[in-house]
Amino acid sequence: MFGPNKPRIASFRDEYAKQGDFCAIFKSDTKPLYLLAFFLTANHKESEQCFVSTIDDAFKERAVFKDWARPWVKRRLIENAIQIVLPQSARNGRKRDLWSTGQRGTQRSCEIDQVTKLATFERFVFVMSILERYSNLNCSLLLGCSMEKVAKARVGALRQLPDCSALCVPTRTATLGGEA
Repeated sequence: MFGPNKPRIASFRDEYAKQGDFCAIFKSDTKPLYLLAFFLTANHKESEQCFVSTIDDAFKERAVFKDWARPWVKRRLIENAIQIVLPQSARNGRKRDLWSTGQRGTQRSCEIDQVTKLATFERFVFVMSILERYSNLNCSLLLGCSMEKVAKARVGALRQLPDCSALCVPTRTATLGGEA
């Protein structure tokens, strides 16, 4: 009865991502995924927790198509960050970390720190809608709010993000005639 469909079912199962596929994603995208987690949580300990939870979720997942594995990992990481951060944001015990511990950061670390200074909800909306290009609808569904609230938070976040190049200017600048 099911004999002729067996090869088709077996090949259909081959289209699902396996642990090796997820391992390859985490190996090649470790830094960008951790940076995404840090942008969302603004805390190294919570970023690590979010990242590890996402790895754990990926290894338990059995129904993700191979071609969808990378976006699935990012979305799951965002969902984990929401679960970790948003319930805690009502408490005052959350601590924001700086990206790097050095006194004078690079342009990139200054930009990261500027994003992490945003209020929690605005930071989530900014990262999801601007950096990850989620639609207002997807953001609102994940964050459990209206699309209007998402749009307002995105505008608010963009208004708060200054050009941080002035924050990261080296102490010695080069001029046409040599160093100043």
